[in-house]
Amino acid sequence: MKKRVEKSSVDSVTDEEPPKTADVELDFTELCKLMGVKEIPSVKIKQSTSLESQMTTWSSKPCLQIELENEDHGSVKEVKITGWRVDEVVLQVLSRILSSLSNLQCLHMWCAGLTDSTLTSIRNTVSLCSNLRKVVLEGNLLPDQSYHLLIGEDSMLTDVSLRNNHIGEEGARLIGLALSTVHSANKNLLSLSLAFNSIGDAGAIHIAQGLRLNRSLLCLSLSYNQIGDNGAAHLAEVLGPFALTHEEIVERRKLLIKGEESTMVQPSLVNLADSHERPLSVRSSSSLDRLNKTTKNPTKKKDNPKKDEKPAPGQAAKKEEPMVAKKDNKVPRSQAGKSASKDNNLLVSEQEVRIRQKRKENVVETVIPLLDPGIVHTGGKVIHPGNACLTSMNLSGNKLTEQSLEVFLSSLEGQGEGGLLHLSLNRNHFPSDCDTFLKIQEIMSLRDPLKKNRSGQVEDEHGEPKTANDA
Repeated sequence: MKKRVEKSSVDSVTDEEPPKTADVELDFTELCKLMGVKEIPSVKIKQSTSLESQMTTWSSKPCLQIELENEDHGSVKEVKITGWRVDEVVLQVLSRILSSLSNLQCLHMWCAGLTDSTLTSIRNTVSLCSNLRKVVLEGNLLPDQSYHLLIGEDSMLTDVSLRNNHIGEEGARLIGLALSTVHSANKNLLSLSLAFNSIGDAGAIHIAQGLRLNRSLLCLSLSYNQIGDNGAAHLAEVLGPFALTHEEIVERRKLLIKGEESTMVQPSLVNLADSHERPLSVRSSSSLDRLNKTTKNPTKKKDNPKKDEKPAPGQAAKKEEPMVAKKDNKVPRSQAGKSASKDNNLLVSEQEVRIRQKRKENVVETVIPLLDPGIVHTGGKVIHPGNACLTSMNLSGNKLTEQSLEVFLSSLEGQGEGGLLHLSLNRNHFPSDCDTFLKIQEIMSLRDPLKKNRSGQVEDEHGEPKTANDA
């Protein structure tokens, strides 16, 4: 009977809504007691202003480290778990606590003995935290390598670190699919660290595949992953112009057809305002039909007041207003009309500006890599301009030789606006004074803002050039 009472009390507590302002130290301890945790981890609270809070401390006993934004215990900014195993029961308690922390921004779990099952629980907990954007999972070996669950298409995380987790080819394949496929892509992740794993050439190829159609990731670290020339070449090819696969071409055609269908059903005002920006084939098939309809509709509506010989004054005013609006909409079609007043011209021009602004906003919100305007057809292939959104790539400590450097050099030279600002290639299998590496250094020195003068300008050819160990 006691067990049943305890269980019901636990359920009643865990089913309650989380408090708006949580006292982590008190709530965590009390919930652990109710859940029957034998060894309750201690809670250490620090303020972010102190130097000590910036260091991960080691504790011989389980300890939950809390970093506060200010003196208020409800302003928890970061939660750290280092060096002790977190089981399902403790994760249930953490889920209750973390979801109540409105200011929580980072969750750090190092050597926490996670499993694929507990990682799924963490993924669910992360989705409940409104402002949590950074997750660090390091030193956690998962048999099924399900780390990709953190960076799915619906993930809101912007910064994920998966260092030292023994991620191999299978884990890299799943991560590559999470970054992007032909039909889906992660749109929020900005930084991803996969350093100190075992991705190898095969895993690097999967990551490169995920970078083809991903346009959110800015920083990628693949240092110390046993990557050779084959995997590095695939990563380099994605940065510059590359040929679309058959599957990508098919999906591109589907998107183009959907785009044409959407333009056909747009309002006539949009067609009139932006008809000069569209192909002649689209304009001739859609606008002519609308012209015929617009010429017929006014004649029908003009006959209606003749039937009602004595309309009421209020009704007559209501019917005249839409007629004036329609005449105003016709002004941009005949730009030489003298009867239109200046006020009407200003009204129409404002409407056109608003329409074009809305179109630009829609384009920015729905960037589709397969519809990139830089795509060209040449030699029987469809050539994509490449991923120009990735700004930083770290390939230090791998097995690259001068062979793969040639591919990087070619891709960097083929990049237009945007592209890499920082490329780290140090501690690989090529001499630091080889010509290809020096050329890459020269290109990156002109791009990397960290290698510019304080004035913000790059040193000219007369100044002493900077020598960098990494490009």
